[in-house]
Amino acid sequence: MDNEISTHPNETYTHHDEAPAPAPAQPHGIDDVEIQEWLESLDAVLESSGAEVAAEILERLRAHATVNGIDLPFTANTPYANTIPHRLEPRYPGDQELERRIKSLVRWNALAMVVRANRVEHNIGGHISTFASAATLYEVGFNHFFRGRTEEFEGDTVYFQGHASPGMYARAFLEGRLSAQQLENFRRELKPGGGLSSYPHPWLMPDFWEFPTVSMGLSPLMAIYQARYNRYLEDRGLKPVTDAKVWAFLGDGETDEPESLGAITLASREKLDNLIFVINCNLQRLDGPVRGNGQIIQELESAFRGARWNVIKVFWGSEWDPILDRDTEGLLVKRMGELVDGEYQKLVVESGAYVRQHFFGSDPRLLQLVEPFSDDALRRLRLGGHDPRKVYAAYKAATEHKGAPTVILARTIKGYGLGEAGEGKNVTHQQKKLNEDELRVFRSRFAVPLNDEDCVEVPFYRPPENSPEIQYIRARRKALGGYVPQRSVRSKPLVANHDELFNEFFEGSDGREVSTTMAFVGMLRKMLKDPEIGKLVVPIVPDEARTFGMESLFRTVGIYSSVGQRYEPVDVNTLLYYKEAKDGQILEEGITEAGSMASFIAAGSAYATHGINTIPFFIYYSMFGFQRIADFIWAAADMRTRGFLLGGTAGRTTLAGEGLQHQDGNSHVLALSVPNLRAYDPAFAYEIAVIIQDGIRRMYKDGENIFYYITVMNEQYAMPPMPGDVKEGILNGMYRFRASENKKSKLRAQLFGSGAILREVLQAQEILETKYGVAADVWSVTSYKQLYVDGNETDRWNRLHPGEKQRVPYVTSTLGDAPGVLVAASDYLKTLPNMISKWLPRRLASLGTDGFGRSEGRASLREFFEVDARFITLATLHELFIDGKVDRKLIDQAIKDLGINPEKLNPVIS
Repeated sequence: MDNEISTHPNETYTHHDEAPAPAPAQPHGIDDVEIQEWLESLDAVLESSGAEVAAEILERLRAHATVNGIDLPFTANTPYANTIPHRLEPRYPGDQELERRIKSLVRWNALAMVVRANRVEHNIGGHISTFASAATLYEVGFNHFFRGRTEEFEGDTVYFQGHASPGMYARAFLEGRLSAQQLENFRRELKPGGGLSSYPHPWLMPDFWEFPTVSMGLSPLMAIYQARYNRYLEDRGLKPVTDAKVWAFLGDGETDEPESLGAITLASREKLDNLIFVINCNLQRLDGPVRGNGQIIQELESAFRGARWNVIKVFWGSEWDPILDRDTEGLLVKRMGELVDGEYQKLVVESGAYVRQHFFGSDPRLLQLVEPFSDDALRRLRLGGHDPRKVYAAYKAATEHKGAPTVILARTIKGYGLGEAGEGKNVTHQQKKLNEDELRVFRSRFAVPLNDEDCVEVPFYRPPENSPEIQYIRARRKALGGYVPQRSVRSKPLVANHDELFNEFFEGSDGREVSTTMAFVGMLRKMLKDPEIGKLVVPIVPDEARTFGMESLFRTVGIYSSVGQRYEPVDVNTLLYYKEAKDGQILEEGITEAGSMASFIAAGSAYATHGINTIPFFIYYSMFGFQRIADFIWAAADMRTRGFLLGGTAGRTTLAGEGLQHQDGNSHVLALSVPNLRAYDPAFAYEIAVIIQDGIRRMYKDGENIFYYITVMNEQYAMPPMPGDVKEGILNGMYRFRASENKKSKLRAQLFGSGAILREVLQAQEILETKYGVAADVWSVTSYKQLYVDGNETDRWNRLHPGEKQRVPYVTSTLGDAPGVLVAASDYLKTLPNMISKWLPRRLASLGTDGFGRSEGRASLREFFEVDARFITLATLHELFIDGKVDRKLIDQAIKDLGINPEKLNPVIS
């Protein structure tokens, strides 16, 4: 044929003596034949050696190209499509129709709970839309994956999304675990018959909830460290190796919290294939779209794939499969990836005709794909997160995946099923009420067996006990080992009193100067060797072990590493070299107080989660505790965590040189807010020993749901022996450490000191007596919080029992025979000692460290904050002056003698 065209680029031809049109040029001169040869080569490798070898060759080619300076484009994204194609989906094992009916009843009761509560008490609140979007995600889990705890198996751990709690209550109602009365009293826990907490709160529902999850962002990080702690217990032989999973359900909007994604590289680095994240991607946060102008799911995929997680995307329901099968050119998947989330949100609330025009209408070939579909059918195309078959396939793949954690990104609609009442709308998160028509629509959509009249009353509905639905629920949960969520304490109490561990610290340091941190580490070292509790102790430190003098533990008990130590440390020839081991006991978390706190929570709740009484000691810079991770501490309190928080380098003047960012004057004040936390500021080794021994007894022998905050310092001084039987005073909050030997002086004072400042108080005692003739007693106040709590408890009892003999607060009775003025000095805010002033027999003068810190030495800092011995002396003399005990001239002279500048800057505002 005279118009035949050669495909070879070097051949030419003529046609009617006209110059031919040039052949389409390939990029950089590569022709189709050359590309085809490469593709055929790859096909040959695939056929002869398999996908793994082909992948290895491609990876080596990529590396070779990079070494030779070729800039290869990178993407961590896969197409906007389901990861698991429908041809590879496993058979769904359950009765889908029956499960659909059960799910519909759970939906109805969850909605009824919130609607009824807000009819009884206007604006009591509650959330409908989160669970509405996630119902299928949960029901597939409940029916086929979430395993309960049995005598033989520890069960799975599930972090439920906090705002979805009505759905968990509704299912427990069908299971027979919660009553209609409890559902009626949702968010009204104090009503007769009991009620239900708004969100997952183990403190309020200790037999039901395990983990507090509604403070968004905390549960993802806690779940990661919980999964790692499970492996820690296995590697140390404290529990058997199992395939138990840790599931964490969270919302796509929640991932904006820094904590949500802050530790995902830890999970992949540790190869935590026992961890599964399920992210409910309804594309909406509280006020609007998560990424209106972007694609949150693709963004999350990039983050997780970049962190080497196994990512499973569940975007499109089964109704999309035949459409995708007909799309031989890949046009539909391409179109799916073009839309931003704001457009997808718009498609949810519009008609089928709108979907046809604005989604498929961008290309005539796309319109041809959906010609057989009516507008109503297009409107009803399900998303993957609402399709049990798609969700089951993803869950099964996740539970079977080895070597890495898995995240499932499931597309859903917020408020799914609410229709015009709020499905997919920006206001749906705040939706609490539905009108009669909306209730009937919801009832009909999910085939709830209620007539038009009954449904508008929004009754709770539970089928008869012998109904197929109830029997199916019970059978599935029995097969999976029991009900979830469910919390139980299964650990056995400790036996010994462990006196021998602490006796040496009651005797003092015999003139040797040590810090309270060093004293604590000495106690920790002895506890680690104890035959009963040694293996249970879990030291946790955020990359400051050497700062706290804990490096001696590196070699003795080792730092936990899931892979052991694959390198020779640079300090291997030293006595205290850096030793990692698979059975290591120390959790050296790196520079993350949040991660360390998550490990503390996992260890401190193991008595319930695993039935193991592990005893965590988490030591950190005290400034980075309550000020930085207070929300985690509050969560620890909620879930009845047990253990010891050690605020190291504590106080605002003990940490020489470090300055404003590191100096802590707040933590003991902030500790007041945590009801079940016992907070102590000890000055001496024997005080710490008494507190820790008592804590171990109360938490792990008596089973009290408390935990401890103890501040320790790096300032070294000789530790005195315990002055008699003062244990009760130490634990109650104060005791007389040193009484004045001058019994004849008419000028008397009672001086209170704590922690780092107690030695300044002792020096002031000496100055007052030798220079000014004032006989002062010195009291060690180990816990202003304990004194405060006791005072308030006493006041409350007296108020409620006016006809009985009135009780006296501990601090009042303790100071009953203590004459003279009262002066307190603290390394914390003045409000700390001031809060007990109402129970004191006389006026209190308080010195504290209000204000910003400075980069200085201890002496200069204490002068700057006016808490050193000189200012304590002056405050005492001034109180005596106010009482008319000394002349003003003495005050003037004392200011000169003590070298105090009356015009110095006020530290509070400078």
